[in-house]
Amino acid sequence: MPIALALPDGAPPAIPVVVIEDAADAAPLARALLAGGIRVIEVTLRSTAALAAIKAIATDVPDMFVGAGTLLSPEDMAQAAAAGAQFLVSPGATQSLINCGIASQLPFLPGVATASEAMALREVGFRRMKFFPADAAGGIAGLKGLGGPLPDLAFCPTGGVGADNAAAYLALDNVFAVGGSWLAPAAAIRARDWRRIETLAAEAARLA
Repeated sequence: MPIALALPDGAPPAIPVVVIEDAADAAPLARALLAGGIRVIEVTLRSTAALAAIKAIATDVPDMFVGAGTLLSPEDMAQAAAAGAQFLVSPGATQSLINCGIASQLPFLPGVATASEAMALREVGFRRMKFFPADAAGGIAGLKGLGGPLPDLAFCPTGGVGADNAAAYLALDNVFAVGGSWLAPAAAIRARDWRRIETLAAEAARLA
């Protein structure tokens, strides 16, 4: 059976989804988020520094629950786990990713955009999923619609989620967390504006 993603006890249900271009920025970024009250981070494999960034956070900021996102293949999953990722996230769910997720010793959050995709994952034991791209896939109304026929599933919407609508998503019974880049914008990371990221994290931490 797959291991469901559970946030650390007391952690706000907001997950920054970040692209880190320089691994040297990883630990300061994680510390800024922690200072603002955010205890979970998803580092996407969208840069050559991503795996080194995951390793840096896992090693230097042990209080941060670090995961790897944009996993597109079993090789991505294996490399992320080897780097120290504590949970795994994919934008979709191919059969090979599903098989690896079931076999993995780490929590795996597969992505879905339709009821059929969610039902297929449910059949093999998944109960928590990423809803992506949330805004394009129906947003709040779409998740409300899924809640009727699939009441035992819970979702983490990402893609179009921001400070303006995160609270509305979290108000849904079938949403256990939200994810997005608004907590740690790429421009702020590049500028090493850790104070701004701490402020954004503090605002997001109050969403709970």
